[in-house]
Amino acid sequence: MNAAATLQVLRPSPQVAEVWLNRPEVRNAFNDGVVAELTAAFRTLGEDPALRAIVLAGRGKAFCAGADLGWMGAMAGYSWDENRADAERLAEMLWTVWRCPVPVVARLHGDCYAGGVGLAAACDIVVAADGMHFCLSEARLGLLPATIGPYVVRALGEQASRRYFVSAERFSAAEARALGFVHECVAPEALDARVAEFTAALAANGPQAVRACKRLVQDLAGREIDAALRADTARRIADTRASAEGREGVAAFLGKREPGWR
Repeated sequence: MNAAATLQVLRPSPQVAEVWLNRPEVRNAFNDGVVAELTAAFRTLGEDPALRAIVLAGRGKAFCAGADLGWMGAMAGYSWDENRADAERLAEMLWTVWRCPVPVVARLHGDCYAGGVGLAAACDIVVAADGMHFCLSEARLGLLPATIGPYVVRALGEQASRRYFVSAERFSAAEARALGFVHECVAPEALDARVAEFTAALAANGPQAVRACKRLVQDLAGREIDAALRADTARRIADTRASAEGREGVAAFLGKREPGWR
């Protein structure tokens, strides 16, 4: 289905959705329409119980070049309140992707700049084509990567973020992988096949377990291992073991058969 001209939402199978940024003429740069469409698309997809994986990708020569020049020009005339409201909509979009209960696989190629880096950082699995580049370019324009910052710092790491936020240097996919931002780098012609392998792996696992695993990482990251956290994790595994999916998974393993969801 087509959400709009600037975004394509496809369903190659009942278990997998693809969300394509579709503004190749501007290297898939953001504007307020794209932000609204991404927010709506991920909210809708996250409510689909049959869905196991979402692929986020870009048409044309680049994944995402950040903010659209026309949009930036309009923002230059905004009041402080208008700028805050605009930034809050971008922040809500990133949060919606990050908190989407369905795992999101980023398919990156070409350039991934500024807000595009934040969008990739909000995904769960990041696969990049060899030869592509990243850049947190905001400081060059006298700006800062504020709304994307929470996701980028988590994905890129504090020390690397200290460098790339202030220097606005480009860095390669290989460098991003070495820093842990990118999970895998592959040849451009192998990008789709590797992404498909990840979506197949996600679809093979327990649907509710995968969603619970995604939420678990988000809820555990950075927390002190205190009594409350230990009790919370014990409750979660008890809930899972007692669930229909958990019982089926264990029974299938012990019975040396495929579980019902596969």
